[in-house]
Amino acid sequence: MSQNPAVSFHKSVSAESGTLVVLTDETLNFGPETSGLGIADLFRKAAGTADYKGKTLGTLDLLAPAGLRFDRLIVVGLGKAEELVEGDWSRLGGTIQGALRKGEQATLLAERPDGTPVSGEQLAEIGMGAVLRAYSFDRYKSGKNDKEGKDGDSGKASKAHVKLDIVGGEASKAKKAWVARSAIAEGAILARELVNEPANVLGPVEFAEKAAALEALGVTIETLTEKQMKKLGMRALLGVAQGSVRPPRLVAMHWNGNKSKDKPIAFVGKGVVFDTGGISIKPAGGMEDMKGDMGGAAAVVGLMHALASRKAKANVVGIIGLVENMPDGNAQRPGDIVEAASGVTIEIINTDAEGRLVLADALWYAQKTYEPKVIIDLATLTGAVLVALGSDHAGLFANDDALAAALSRAGEVTGEKVWRLPLGAAYDKLIESKFADIKNTGGRHAGSITAAQFIQRFIDDGVAWAHLDIAGTAMGSPQSEINRSWASGWGVRILDRLVADNYEG
Repeated sequence: MSQNPAVSFHKSVSAESGTLVVLTDETLNFGPETSGLGIADLFRKAAGTADYKGKTLGTLDLLAPAGLRFDRLIVVGLGKAEELVEGDWSRLGGTIQGALRKGEQATLLAERPDGTPVSGEQLAEIGMGAVLRAYSFDRYKSGKNDKEGKDGDSGKASKAHVKLDIVGGEASKAKKAWVARSAIAEGAILARELVNEPANVLGPVEFAEKAAALEALGVTIETLTEKQMKKLGMRALLGVAQGSVRPPRLVAMHWNGNKSKDKPIAFVGKGVVFDTGGISIKPAGGMEDMKGDMGGAAAVVGLMHALASRKAKANVVGIIGLVENMPDGNAQRPGDIVEAASGVTIEIINTDAEGRLVLADALWYAQKTYEPKVIIDLATLTGAVLVALGSDHAGLFANDDALAAALSRAGEVTGEKVWRLPLGAAYDKLIESKFADIKNTGGRHAGSITAAQFIQRFIDDGVAWAHLDIAGTAMGSPQSEINRSWASGWGVRILDRLVADNYEG
């Protein structure tokens, strides 16, 4: 996967032209390395004219600055620099990338105004933010509008990538940290690519092929066909798929980075490549967005790419259930009863509550085959989570307080934030069925919670489990300093951090 921009790390400034990027804070001072560049007086005059205050990620852009050997000077604010957290450094990288033009050569002199070194990890975070910001999904544009956006985002793909040299005292450490950060960026971009692809291009079979490409990184791949799933009794997943002419797939990806016999961590993703709602068909308005109803599966594939690329020292399994939910004459009906592979019988109340049916059999397969010690599922599951949390946090449900806390910490660090919502017996009663063991929806109230209660029915005793409802964060989420794409790739960075901080050894 190509990277745009081309990021490199250096201990000193070598460029004689191009764009120079420097950092300031609310004191409007610069670090000691800038003292010989002659920018202080020039900046203070311009800052006064522009009423520039050095606020967090605020920029001041000077073209053809007098007396400076560079063609352009960009000053970026750090606000209260001592309050910056890890995710702020990636946001800084995204802000810088957004200020640059296509084909521009830029040098970032990365130093704090008080002279405190920017660490190698922080330098690598800046690079990752720049790469994530540069991504755009434009392969289906004809090229007639190949124009540069004012914020640096290009239309038609171009070979004229930005070249960003990041200069800092810990450049050698940054190069080592970049191995992991670039892998994570690639994983997030892969997840974005999958979600952005139209459903006529990316069906279950094509999605499975994309996942199988991870074999080149050392990931062991197993792909189950419809026939194999029938033999295993996966009638919940297959019931969703039976209205489509496109056959379902289940893909298991195993990365064995820790040669011990420890039980793996499992990540399970909902992969509904297009969701019409089935017989309980959705309204037409906005249905085109349902190409993104496989954001959970996309995040799992992106995560496995990241872990394998950076050679994570952990045993991890990724399972994705891939189906299309269509309303033809063979589609399942409200009132149907299906038996999941686990033996639990399910009354179908609404065929648009289909993702949990896919997860039911995928979770069973993950536990039966790999016996994980921890299992986390991701799904663009409910509109109700958008009502509750909007697009700033994903919904978190868990049966294990330590796992929930670890996910919350990883979310705060990476900026992919989660908010824990309750589970309980009162909510579980809402999915009891008159005719089967459970029904696939508990009604309008507490929709995200009853969906999580449904999924919990398929978790074995003693397995630490968490469910992430990412309907508000995976697609159509607000644009940020590190993302200008409709698909965010949400899930790759938080889960990579979860693995790095808790399960590698």
